[in-house]
Amino acid sequence: MKRILMTGWILAVCLRIEAQTFSLETVSDSLSRLVLTTDSTCDRWDLPYPVYQFQVGDIDGDGSIDAMVGVIKKTRFHREMGRRLFIFKNHRGRVRPLWMGSKLGGQLEDFRFVDGVVRALESTRDGKYVVSDYRWEEFGLIFAHFIEKNIKQKDQAYEKFLDNGIRPAD
Repeated sequence: MKRILMTGWILAVCLRIEAQTFSLETVSDSLSRLVLTTDSTCDRWDLPYPVYQFQVGDIDGDGSIDAMVGVIKKTRFHREMGRRLFIFKNHRGRVRPLWMGSKLGGQLEDFRFVDGVVRALESTRDGKYVVSDYRWEEFGLIFAHFIEKNIKQKDQAYEKFLDNGIRPAD
């Protein structure tokens, strides 16, 4: 009987879950720091780009909160400045990249984390807008489904994107 109780106690100690918080520090217009604070550590990741969006949530379903940061930058494959989505995780108390996307389906205008997925507002080559959901699958985000397609006006697209009709300030 003592052995079973002791094993249970050891198991409980091994499964102790630390509290964690991601936050964003703005240093300047083109430098922000993603900050991960746990019960025992504090780690930072420099983001030398303008940041337009910051969300947190468990994107990969592992039970740990991830940070989703929207940055404006060029990439190797997309030489024009654009809005990109980076996802970071807590790996042993350190900020580590989980996914650093150069592009989703269309041109990313904005995103938010809702119901376990990334909801994206994207513009298309023909000047219209779509609202889409992307879900995590093994090594990155994949298209899940459209919320709405062929939206002609940006204000209408933001209404669908936000569900509450409030458009964020530019």
